[in-house]
Amino acid sequence: MGNRTLSIGMRDYDHCRALANGKVTVDGVDLKFVNISPPSQIFLRMLHDEEFDASEMSLSNFMIAMGKGDRRFVAIPIFPSRVFRHSYIWVNTKAGINKPADLKGKKVGIADYSMTALLFVRGLLQHEYGVKPEDIHWFRRRAEHVATEIPANIRIDNIGKDQTLDNLLEAGELDAVALTSPPRAFLQGSPLVARLFPDCRAVEADYYRRTKIYPIMHMTVMRRAIYEQDPSLAVRLSEGFQAAKDLAFEDYDEGLASLPWVNLDMEYYRQVLGKDVSPYGIKQNAATLEAATLYSHEQGLTKRKFAVEELFAPETLELFS
Repeated sequence: MGNRTLSIGMRDYDHCRALANGKVTVDGVDLKFVNISPPSQIFLRMLHDEEFDASEMSLSNFMIAMGKGDRRFVAIPIFPSRVFRHSYIWVNTKAGINKPADLKGKKVGIADYSMTALLFVRGLLQHEYGVKPEDIHWFRRRAEHVATEIPANIRIDNIGKDQTLDNLLEAGELDAVALTSPPRAFLQGSPLVARLFPDCRAVEADYYRRTKIYPIMHMTVMRRAIYEQDPSLAVRLSEGFQAAKDLAFEDYDEGLASLPWVNLDMEYYRQVLGKDVSPYGIKQNAATLEAATLYSHEQGLTKRKFAVEELFAPETLELFS
């Protein structure tokens, strides 16, 4: 009997590429990667149509769906995208925002409310600086990817179809934005827009040293029907992703990256994060995953706090320990 083919929807990440191009293989399986960007399109296609056998998935959207009884997917502890979020909050420099507490009562633009990036932004603002989600007036530019019940005490409005967050921020109609890419004025060097945390790299490093939270944006899920046919596939697929990541970091260590100062950056990353700067596995990411499940419940996105173990295939709970 030949190998079965497994389709995987995922952005073209360097740390997954050896699995996508066949340099790393998974026993009994031929992997067909479908590279899509932005990843939000993968989430939509997976959540709406179960288009892939496995895919990357918004951690927040996955928990919201689970909280509504959606059991179509099971996660494996592979985290293709993770980003500290302090550096992704920008302010209009005329809005009188000099510190996080100044966001109270302000108008803040976002892509959507349920996305994982905002889950961690709201969590760090509340737990680090005492700014609760209900202290801010949120302005959303798009519909949620999953049906989401926004708590009654949250002020959230949709911007107009002819409006953009960039224009509203530059005009001072928004005081700040929390996004996944820099606003136009910031990229153009306009004095109108600046980061909330000017020394964001040091702030994020200190945050990690104190909390051990390195925000996970995207996890990896399998269709439950595929997993239940062969539960061992969850482990084999996870180990394949781990092997691909190991190869990618070996390339960095050999100086194969074309960007300047990568070696110096890698030294810094490891000083802060440890030898494996982006670990897979549940125990290795316990603080981050516990924070995510806590924030989701605190912010009213899920009715209860999930135990981290509920999210993942049981066979993977001890992987990479």
